[in-house]
Amino acid sequence: MLDFAIFAVTFVIVLVGAVLYLYPSSRRASGIPGLNPTDEKDGNLQDIVGRGSLHEFLVSLHQEFGPVASFWFGSRPVVSLGSLQQLRQHINPNHSTDSFETMLKSLLGYHSGGGAASTDSIIRKKVYQGAIDTTLKNNFPLVLKLVDELVGKWKSFPEDQHTPLCAHQLVLAMKTITQLALGESFSEDARVIAFRKNHDAIWSEIGKGYMDGSLEKSTSRKGHYEKALSEMESTLLSVVKERKSQRNKSVFVDSLIQSTLTERQIMEDCMVFMLAGCAITANLCIWALHFLSTSEEVQDRLYKEFEEVLGSSPVSLEKIPQLRYCQQVLNETLRTAKLTPIAARLQEVEGKVDQHLIPKESLVIYALGVILQDSDTWNAPYRFDPDRFEEESVKKSFHLLGFSGSQTCPELRFAYTVATVLLSVLVRQLKLHRLKDTLMEVRSELVSTPRDETWITFSLRN
Repeated sequence: MLDFAIFAVTFVIVLVGAVLYLYPSSRRASGIPGLNPTDEKDGNLQDIVGRGSLHEFLVSLHQEFGPVASFWFGSRPVVSLGSLQQLRQHINPNHSTDSFETMLKSLLGYHSGGGAASTDSIIRKKVYQGAIDTTLKNNFPLVLKLVDELVGKWKSFPEDQHTPLCAHQLVLAMKTITQLALGESFSEDARVIAFRKNHDAIWSEIGKGYMDGSLEKSTSRKGHYEKALSEMESTLLSVVKERKSQRNKSVFVDSLIQSTLTERQIMEDCMVFMLAGCAITANLCIWALHFLSTSEEVQDRLYKEFEEVLGSSPVSLEKIPQLRYCQQVLNETLRTAKLTPIAARLQEVEGKVDQHLIPKESLVIYALGVILQDSDTWNAPYRFDPDRFEEESVKKSFHLLGFSGSQTCPELRFAYTVATVLLSVLVRQLKLHRLKDTLMEVRSELVSTPRDETWITFSLRN
């Protein structure tokens, strides 16, 4: 499954280290055009670091060598696919594993057990996906409440007040994730603040410390990271024990408790959901509001759809599928922002793309950030244009990349739901305005985020 997975090079390092230890493969040359290693030990690692991110490195790699290109991690070759046409040809029968989850668990020192496509792993994944879906169904009113509180706060601001978009969306995502995942005890600000401190310490080091090796070189930073991870794990394990005695079984951890998973497995799945879910939800909302602030026409069309479908009623899970233009806006947000620039997968059988053979157990990169802005696939790829998703060919391309339909990963479905609630409440009450002479620069790491805080203003909708 092509997932939303967005990876910095740290995730490639972790996956390569994990799978090549388990599956030692042939070092024979694949014959695929690409870079020679610049260092015998590190391969092209310094080239990646020099470009600033794995995504930027892949952009330059495919510009130079075409849609199928190779590079080296240490003494191991890696194949990257950078166009939709070549990605369609890629043969890999394993559709049961989540590459983002695999890498994140490896980085955190967790193990799925039983092999990537084992029966236990497949069952565990189904439990995980079902727990997210059940949580949204049981707690949808809480999502509405948290969004209403935020929009109410924005309505109280003077029209010329500059509002920090990133900070506010991160808080919304953190509140939503903690309460829906762990229960009502995380409605207390003090508990959320303590949790966020450890969350941010872990996420920041995942994004930078492992990529350049600086974490291993700094005893103090490594100690801070390990302390934060240990405290967060202890918190999650404590919640698991607390929730076992609760009569009200309605949140994410409750669904996991009712399965056959061990307490350790439940803690690990909670950690993955909270790290990935918070980052994806916050940044999807950030980019959606940013793009809306640049187009009054898109805001007005959203407003019209909300009025026609919802009237004066709040949005519901049942009504969300009817909000087709809102779906187009979120799809275009994901595409334009390159929200998920990288995915990776282990080649389980020998494959072929064009005339190139991909040996069994090779690491294959899906350069989604390159494909999402490829002019051969998308007309005017750098323009924010939700109308493009009215075309069936565009919908099919998006589906092939794993961003719609049954292939969509559960964390992204969660983020789409929260973002839809946010837009349905916000656009019917306020108009968004971008500050003049501001430029939103992208930092493509684990998740494509704004490089700096971005500011917007609001005005009441008449």
